[in-house]
Amino acid sequence: MSLYITSLNSGSNGNCYYVGNGRESVLIDAGISCRETEKRMNRLGLDMAQVKAIFVSHEHGDHITGIPALSKKFRLPVYITEATYSNSNIPIEPDLIRHFQPHETIGIGNITVTAFPKFHDAAEPHSFLVSSREVNVGIFTDLGFACEQLIHHFKQCHAAFLETNYDVNMLEKGNYPYHLKKRISGGQGHLSNEQALQLFLQHRPAHMSHLVLAHLSKNNNHPKLVEDLFQQHAGNTRIVVASRYQETEVYHIQAHATAQVIQRPKPPTPAQVQLSLF
Repeated sequence: MSLYITSLNSGSNGNCYYVGNGRESVLIDAGISCRETEKRMNRLGLDMAQVKAIFVSHEHGDHITGIPALSKKFRLPVYITEATYSNSNIPIEPDLIRHFQPHETIGIGNITVTAFPKFHDAAEPHSFLVSSREVNVGIFTDLGFACEQLIHHFKQCHAAFLETNYDVNMLEKGNYPYHLKKRISGGQGHLSNEQALQLFLQHRPAHMSHLVLAHLSKNNNHPKLVEDLFQQHAGNTRIVVASRYQETEVYHIQAHATAQVIQRPKPPTPAQVQLSLF
């Protein structure tokens, strides 16, 4: 069985990633509004009726803003750890809350979602591996560093959303205050372009068809910069840079074949843009 993936938005102004098998799907985080989520899915030809759950990586606003309205409107269960929920301060109807534990694998129809802890400055942050039979897609953002658990799961992926948050030189020379620079580059902050590239070079599986570079900083990175960096080493892996302003195309991820783009989005309409934090 194959999977279909897209980034609906990626950045400190909102993060939302879609993974589905053509019958049921999940959202990993929902950091853009319900209305904007629906608009972007409609442009891609994706059906909200097939979305069966939202999984929450951590409680920062750029990952949870759209959850209350989406969950309420579409009666979507929200999978969230107890600590993340208690620190999120978002209203979720009690009957739609589903707490999960580290390393737990949750079945959503023919999709499974496995959560594992990561290092980030949040209460109980998790990354996710979404699978449908033999096909695995990783959602790996908001990472202080590439820990052993991340490496283990990255090696299993046919496709992955991987954080490339900042360029080291841009961050060092930029006008952020020292404490914020330390927070971003520290062991519980974000992954740099170079850190992500080393993970890719050292641990990329031969069957990885797509790598979506995600959560780019508006002020400390540039899409062309990171795309050029990875393209030099891409091999048979297609490199995609996720936008902080619009959705990507939908990519069809298969176990034993090079994935194909199945639909190109229509030109985006102006969307509300939140203040960039990183």
